[in-house]
Amino acid sequence: MIAATAFAGRKLALFGLGGSGIATAHALLAGGAEPVAWDDNRDRVFEAQAAGIPVADLRTIDWGDMAALVLAPGVPLTHPRPHWTVDLARAGGVEIIGDVELFVRQRRIDAPDCPFIAITGTNGKSTTTALIAHILEEAGRDTQLGGNIGTAVMTLEPPKAGRFFVVECSSYQIDLAPSINPSAGILLNLSPDHLDRHGTMQHYADVKERLVAGSDVAIVGTDDQWCTLIADRLERAGTRVVRISKRNVLADGYYAQGPQIFAAAGGTSQPVADLGTIATLRGAHNAQNAAAAIAACLAVGLNENEITAGLASFAGLQHRMQPVARRGRVLFVNDSKATNADAAGPALSSFDRIYWIAGGLAKEGGLHSLSGWFEHIAKAYLIGEAAPAFAATLGDTVRYEITGTLDRAVSHAADDAAKDDHGEPVVLLSPACASFDQYKNFEVRGNAFVAQVAALPDVTMLVDHQEA
Repeated sequence: MIAATAFAGRKLALFGLGGSGIATAHALLAGGAEPVAWDDNRDRVFEAQAAGIPVADLRTIDWGDMAALVLAPGVPLTHPRPHWTVDLARAGGVEIIGDVELFVRQRRIDAPDCPFIAITGTNGKSTTTALIAHILEEAGRDTQLGGNIGTAVMTLEPPKAGRFFVVECSSYQIDLAPSINPSAGILLNLSPDHLDRHGTMQHYADVKERLVAGSDVAIVGTDDQWCTLIADRLERAGTRVVRISKRNVLADGYYAQGPQIFAAAGGTSQPVADLGTIATLRGAHNAQNAAAAIAACLAVGLNENEITAGLASFAGLQHRMQPVARRGRVLFVNDSKATNADAAGPALSSFDRIYWIAGGLAKEGGLHSLSGWFEHIAKAYLIGEAAPAFAATLGDTVRYEITGTLDRAVSHAADDAAKDDHGEPVVLLSPACASFDQYKNFEVRGNAFVAQVAALPDVTMLVDHQEA
């Protein structure tokens, strides 16, 4: 745990007592601060109190005594309207921050030069974050991985010289981290997302820009207009900018041409990595992730040999285009994290002969945005509530059957793929749906897929299904 000494001896209000909120409260207490916490969910308040965290209804406190409001990232700061605690803090002239800001301030106190890589973007954050951490660990670096990827940042080991921090940051976390200053900041891409919480695309982009604006080295994807403008603006302001692209040749930066990643300087380029044999880094989206990881790792002192070795041994992010088994020529891939159509697109674009398991609790828009990849689908196996609607969309374009449940889909898809003598058939779980009609979350759904694949005869597992 990181003890948050930046507020030692001072009172703070803390709102939001989920996992990261509880971790933040303990970090503040360990650092000698005097937090008082609250949540709109009374059960969470009782749990926090039982864990030794001081609690009080923040409507009743004297805000003039508070040094800050520490807000959980899931609590509205601006849209659709500020949370009531935000109104109270602003009325009292109290700054509003989050757990990432606490980490940033503690790093500044304890080890301001320890390498800190922060990653954001609309898509690809988690894979890029995990890939960077893996490369660093494989190279023997003392590495801490956390943030939006699932480990609360204040639960990591404390900053010290030579310790590397790799932190995934959502737009909500950046909005609450006004002094964020990574050694290398990554902005992968921008497309409309979370506009219910940011109001407009411009505001969303402005928030994301803060991460790279405060970086020693700003690594920015330039495959969309928003990020291209941000990269240009940062460069004019004097920030060192490294551009990356998954589809365009760059005069300076890192770009992909198929599975090859090139480094360019002054209009001259040379290959630095070949992803063609790395199953966990298939597809143009992963070429962008890898380019960002290469640029970030070079920025914090790794050499090309260390980076190449780390890329080659990357096992992939669980539930995200994760190769889990083979049976003969058939590859089984777990992409359960694809909970909407856009998230399923990268997997459908990365394989040529797909036996596709899709369905669950449908999101707005259905499958229409995926029509450009239908030619890659040999057959679809439709499950859950969305099955009838998905069948109507596929119509006569794609062969399908409504299997209803995941176990039937796995069995039927495996049998059909085994009879396919074209190329490399892939049984792909990429549901393009939420899981809640049949499973608690996408992790449980993905684990069920892996277990059902493991039960097939003559299968060679690529992951430990007992730990899935």
